[in-house]
Amino acid sequence: MHQSFQIAIDGPVAAGKGTISRLLAQQLGFLYVDTGAMYRATALLALREGINLDDEDRVVALLEKSKLEMRNPLPPKETDGRLTTVILDGEDVSWAIRTQKCGDGSSKVAVLPKLRRVLVKKQQEIAASQNVVMEGRDITFRVLPDANLKIFLTASIEARAERRHTQYLSKGVNISIEEVIQEIKERDERDMQRDTDPLHIVPDAWVIDTSNLEIEEVVKLIAEKVDSLHQ
Repeated sequence: MHQSFQIAIDGPVAAGKGTISRLLAQQLGFLYVDTGAMYRATALLALREGINLDDEDRVVALLEKSKLEMRNPLPPKETDGRLTTVILDGEDVSWAIRTQKCGDGSSKVAVLPKLRRVLVKKQQEIAASQNVVMEGRDITFRVLPDANLKIFLTASIEARAERRHTQYLSKGVNISIEEVIQEIKERDERDMQRDTDPLHIVPDAWVIDTSNLEIEEVVKLIAEKVDSLHQ
């Protein structure tokens, strides 16, 4: 049995998982683990080496010889809007992995079974030794099936597209809301129909629809639940 307190959060893209998880971890003094960043970092590795993202053995071999670390951002240098700090072979790639190319690449490498096994093991090792808020798309049932609290965060396509569109605009990416809606629909399809660990809601998960809730409201809701479980 794990001695740490584990909060597992799943949900589709742009449901608010990252921001909510980061703020929750900050409030509770837990480590925030963005598992999606691990897949993005893997995609970045492969793209930089010119390796085809479908070439599972080569991508896995590349990942296994690389050092991937994650930590909460350190002030003041890393308080630049990032949710987590990702170090790849000694290089801070926290922003390099946030491109659309890495986002698309991450959902492609995430369907590779051997690769998922490598990253799931790493994620479980992180959570075994410390209190964590871990978010992704297979945390409640594959990575941390015995988590103290399991949550599925969701929101309407419209709300999610609006959030993602705002993010793109803030980064200077010129994209229409219609394109973002299409991108999210395609991502949902890949996440829910992949052969390995498709996105789904487990029976004991607490489902929270964030469509009409402010980020702070969701964080408060979850923090209160954690307090009640500690009592």
